[in-house]
Parts: sequence; C-alpha cells; structure tokens
Amino acid sequence: MTAPRSIRVQRCLATLLVISAGLLLRRFGYDLGLSFFVVKYGGSVLWGAMVFLALATLTASVNIGRLAFAAFLIALIVEFSRLFHPPELDAFRLTTAGKLLLGRVFSLWNIAAYAFGIGTAAFVEAWGLKRGRRSSV
Repeated sequence: MTAPRSIRVQRCLATLLVISAGLLLRRFGYDLGLSFFVVKYGGSVLWGAMVFLALATLTASVNIGRLAFAAFLIALIVEFSRLFHPPELDAFRLTTAGKLLLGRVFSLWNIAAYAFGIGTAAFVEAWGLKRGRRSSV
C-alpha cells in the first residue's frame, strides 16, 4: 500500500468509527444513564469530527488548517440551513437520515460543539501525521 492510500484508508476507518460512536451514543446514551447534555452535544462533537474526517479522506493532500476551515464552513451551512423551512427540506428532516445529517433546530451551542469536534479531529490528525513522519525516519 502506498502512503497516501494508507492514510486514506486510516481516515476512512476513523470516519466510520466516529459515525458508529455517534449512532451508538444517540441510540443507547440515555439507556446508559448519560445526561441530555452528553448525548446531545456529544453527538454534535462527533458529527463535527466526522465532517472533518470525511473531508480529510476525500482530499488527501490538503493542509489540515484548510480542512478544518472547510469542515467548519460545512457545519455552519448545515446549522444555518435549519433556519429555512421549505416543505421538502422539512420532510427530509423528519426522516432518520435527515435528523442525523441536518438536524431540525438551530442552536449556537451546536456550532460550538461542531467547532470542538473539528478542532479535536484536526489536532489528532496533525499529531498522527507528525508521529508518522518521526517513525518513518
């Protein structure tokens, strides 16, 4: 496996892991006794990380700062789209996919959670790349 392909595979697996964690948190969080705050905003943190990782998977050679900025712009667009309510979009938001991808209610707290998730994912990505360079020397 070449290095860029290996990185893409790792990023794809990380994306799938974060998606799985988010789905498990939303499905079983309350059953485990987790608070509304942890379930709601933990899911938003994971959603932000997922957006960053998905972009990183698709764009292997883009600077991490630019990836984080692009992921944050996507998160802002999705969050602000919640202020618009055309019937077709509202119908999609009522589906499971719509709830998970777009959400239904605008919240500035979601934006903060997305930023935290994106920042954390970017930090881990930078740390991993730096660590990988050291081990290949």
